[in-house]
Parts: sequence; structure tokens; C-alpha cells
Amino acid sequence: MEVKVKICGLSKPADVEAVAKAGAAYAGFVFFPKSPRNVTVEQARDLAVLAPVGLAKVALVVNPDNALLDEICGRVAIDILQLHGKESPERVAEIRNRYGLPVMKAVGVATAEDLGQLPAYERVCDQILVDAKAPKGADLPGGNGLAFDWRLIAGRRWSRPWMLAGGLGPDNVARAVELTGASQVDVSSGVESAPGQKDAGLISDFVRAAQSAGAIPKL
Repeated sequence: MEVKVKICGLSKPADVEAVAKAGAAYAGFVFFPKSPRNVTVEQARDLAVLAPVGLAKVALVVNPDNALLDEICGRVAIDILQLHGKESPERVAEIRNRYGLPVMKAVGVATAEDLGQLPAYERVCDQILVDAKAPKGADLPGGNGLAFDWRLIAGRRWSRPWMLAGGLGPDNVARAVELTGASQVDVSSGVESAPGQKDAGLISDFVRAAQSAGAIPKL
């Protein structure tokens, strides 16, 4: 099984270079002012140009209005829109139809009850990103370095491609892949030396660990 890796929250040319060199499949840019990984449309435009062919560029937005999406899609060479807020299934479908880009919807999970919202989103998006639910009162909907109980989704049948996120790092991503069967994983704070500061060594270690886990034959 091939495990594809998404490194999110890139903000510098060196970040894009490190992600490409490590062999990740997705590069994520965060458009959310409260995040230490936030980039402007101008910054993202310049960073996206540096991404080699084959590295998918993802725009992470939180409850975006059409004005923001118009600006991002009109000025940045984005391949995928990642909706990481409280967008309804109807809003997800509207955005997907309006912009003609694949849409990834993040869904926060803390308990088995949270899994009940997945089918409605699976019907309207191209990919699901299963993330740890942000703590009450948290400023950020993701990127908090928290994990959820991966056993909640072990063995689940998915009708859409999906990605595992939340509290992953070089030391635990192999275990997460083993437990959940994830063929795609996402990391942000787990490959940083400080909030918003990507570490090329950790990026390389993470991608290697994830891909090695996928190479292990399942008995």
C-alpha cells in the first residue's frame, strides 16, 4: 500500500523545497489569520510557483466567503480546496460546484458520535480529512498537535478517499497507519521546531516513516 503524505502550513520557499525533496504528495497553505502558519494570497502565489509538477497544492480555509475563495482561486495555482471550518454539506457542495476544484472536507473527531456526520460529507466532497476535534475554546480548528482514538475508525468502510490527521509525527505515524489502514496522512505541527517553523529533517523523517509503514505487507 502506498501512503501519500500531506505537509500542511508551509510558509517559506525552503518549506516547499523540503516537502518536494522528501517525496510528499501534497503541500498545504493555510489562509487563516489566527494560525502561526497563515500566509497571504501573495505569499501563497509565490510559494505555489515553486512546487514541482506532481506536488498537489492545497489551500486550507476556514468558513470562507466567496470573496476570499475568488481571490485565492484567481491568483494562486491551487489544486485542492480544504475546508477546515464548520461548513455544512450544502456549503461544501456549493463551493465544489462554483470553483470546479476538488474539495477536501475536514471533520473533527473526538468520540464515536462524531463519526455520524461523515456520510453527509462523503456524498458532497472529493476527500475527507479526519482530524482530532479541536478543544472547546481553541483558536485553531486544526494544527493543535492533538490525536484522537484511532480505533474509532479502524476497519471503517469509506465511500471517498480519506486522510488521517491530528497529532501525527515521525514517531507515531507508522502506528497510526497500521491501526487505521490510512493510505493518506496529514501533518503540520508534528514536523515543526516551533509553531509555524517547519523542520526539513522532521519532514523527511515523517515521510519516510509513513511510506515505510505502507510498504509493510499486511498479514
